[in-house]
Amino acid sequence: MFAVYASSFAPRDAADPLAGLVLGERPDPVAPDGWTTVTVKAASLNHHDLWSLAGVGLRAEALPMILGCDAAGLDEDGNEVVVHAVISDPAWSGDETLDPKRSLLSERHQGTFADKVIVPKRNVVAKPASMSFAEAACLPTAWLTAYRMLFTQGNLKPGDTVLVQGAGGGVATALITLARAGGLTVLATSRDEAKRARALEIGAHEVFESGARLPLKVDAVMETVGRATWSHSIRSLRPGGKIVISGTTSGPQLDDAELTRIFFLQLQVIGSTMGTRDELASLVRLLDATGTKPLVDRTIEMTEARQGFEAMAQGDVFGKIVFTR
Repeated sequence: MFAVYASSFAPRDAADPLAGLVLGERPDPVAPDGWTTVTVKAASLNHHDLWSLAGVGLRAEALPMILGCDAAGLDEDGNEVVVHAVISDPAWSGDETLDPKRSLLSERHQGTFADKVIVPKRNVVAKPASMSFAEAACLPTAWLTAYRMLFTQGNLKPGDTVLVQGAGGGVATALITLARAGGLTVLATSRDEAKRARALEIGAHEVFESGARLPLKVDAVMETVGRATWSHSIRSLRPGGKIVISGTTSGPQLDDAELTRIFFLQLQVIGSTMGTRDELASLVRLLDATGTKPLVDRTIEMTEARQGFEAMAQGDVFGKIVFTR
């Protein structure tokens, strides 16, 4: 079958960080007991896939590894489904994001950038007819991460005010759209004027340059950037407010963690990673009921996947890049 896979690693700062990316043939997967084969119709690109090419979270002995966490397609009975990317231990019960043995597709198990992918039967969720395969393929990582940040870890309610840092990326655009659909007042920041304008189009009530003083203190900040925005995030919160963090795209080290402000104002710092199967099903139902659509930056034939990797590596994206078959 056709697949997009990592054959070797290259540092992110290498002359060609995509040197290990290969588009070619791989053996068809064989589903063990309790697993099912999904014929992939669409799969979306994540920063995780770029990091995998640099060897982050992927062992050399696992190569060659088909990349991709997200997919929508057809199960063995022809049903339209969305694939949940978190693979938990078969013996684990409860919130699978807390399973110390969990992994994502494309870490220990072959990923979704292929004609077929195998997953545990419990890892498929019905795709509603209201959603295209390309839209559904956006959900399992970026949109599920955003849903958990806002409504599970953040426990935000209609009428709350939220700040989304770094509008443009897949998680940030999902946060803006979902927050607006959930009845929140949404503020967003970006260094890029065009991305600020797009953030308004997809649901932000107000947008600001990165680091700008806000007209009010917010109930919560959704943080995926890290070092570059951390101080601004902390200083934007009301007393007792919360910051929910799921990524550090600008780097994890902090020059000033703002610890004094955190304890004095009794702020909450909450980590969030991916989401559960039940949360994915809830996300799908929310989008179906409200008519909210994931933002697709562009669709690309999977045979031209390198174009998508190059665009993401250059930061030339607003929303999700989706590969189609």
